[in-house]
Amino acid sequence: MVEFINFILYLYTFVIGIVVGSFLNVVIYRVPKELSFTKGRSFCPHCNAQIKGYHNVPVFSYLWLRGKCADCGERIAIRYPLVELFTGMMAIVIFAVYGLSFQWLVVFAAGTILICITMIDFDTMTIPNGLVIALMVPALLSFFFFPQVGILSRFIGIFVISLPMLILALFIPDAFGGGDIKLMAVAGFMLGLGNTLLATFVGLLLGGAVAVCLIIKKTKDKHMAFGPYLCIGIMTALLFGDIIIGWYFSLFGL
Repeated sequence: MVEFINFILYLYTFVIGIVVGSFLNVVIYRVPKELSFTKGRSFCPHCNAQIKGYHNVPVFSYLWLRGKCADCGERIAIRYPLVELFTGMMAIVIFAVYGLSFQWLVVFAAGTILICITMIDFDTMTIPNGLVIALMVPALLSFFFFPQVGILSRFIGIFVISLPMLILALFIPDAFGGGDIKLMAVAGFMLGLGNTLLATFVGLLLGGAVAVCLIIKKTKDKHMAFGPYLCIGIMTALLFGDIIIGWYFSLFGL
């Protein structure tokens, strides 16, 4: 009986995730185009035809329509169902870590915003200020629902990475974008000192690996979006930061 209840909870969490992921696709598409993501029905990016409700079921409609618009027949990018699926899986992982709690809600809210930042930064090489401001909400809520992160650690976290990034950006053109700096300042308050350092390390590790690949391939465009890798690092720290840091210290008997 307990296993059945857990299955229902995980299934319900997944459904919530993919539904929210469908909304995230709207945000990701409209914010860079300065369109309202709270008004107007979803529409095909090719023919602008409004998408009918029964054609807008997360993931399943894409499969049913075989990845094509029901009106014009043009291909719909696979990234749309992938964002929905990823959001659903993220919801499940967060639920596995935090259970049915306010902590789940805070981390899931932060995760959805980080997904938007990731996709928009990949598309436009910019991080919208509105999304950074939105991230402040779960960051502030984390103060109440994650009391284990001390206030001093949070305030040090604001500056420990963002300030060096700002200094580098002032002296080295295009070293970091302003969005990256603001993202890490907000994330620093949410994570605290230790997890902010961990998030940055993960981001640098992943971003550095991609940068090396671009150099090897001799890509003409030397610029790359760094925000997505920072977002992965932030989410890793939110979910597993204390475990990873504890494991690291145990290697040295600390």
